[in-house]
Amino acid sequence: MANKLFGDLMKQAQAMQERLKLLQEEVGGKTVEASAGGGMVTVTANGRLEIVAVRIEPDVLQAADREMLQDLIAAATNEALRKAQALMAEEMRKITGGLPLPGLFA
Repeated sequence: MANKLFGDLMKQAQAMQERLKLLQEEVGGKTVEASAGGGMVTVTANGRLEIVAVRIEPDVLQAADREMLQDLIAAATNEALRKAQALMAEEMRKITGGLPLPGLFA
């Protein structure tokens, strides 16, 4: 009885691991966007928490305010990464039924 229970738990754990791997691949292909300065700077990140694009409106470049541009890029990048993390966390909740799994996306 105990061996069967243990075997069933192992099978469930392996199945969960496979689903998590597939989820990471799937979410890794999704993207999120965030902007700063009323859309003056837009950053796109993927589910692997990689920045895949940065778009800067020409008006910002003409203003030649380097410090403002740096701040806008940082703000948009941070927001894009927060959105990507939230995307992964939401997808993880779907698979785990809301159970927190240590070491995985919060």
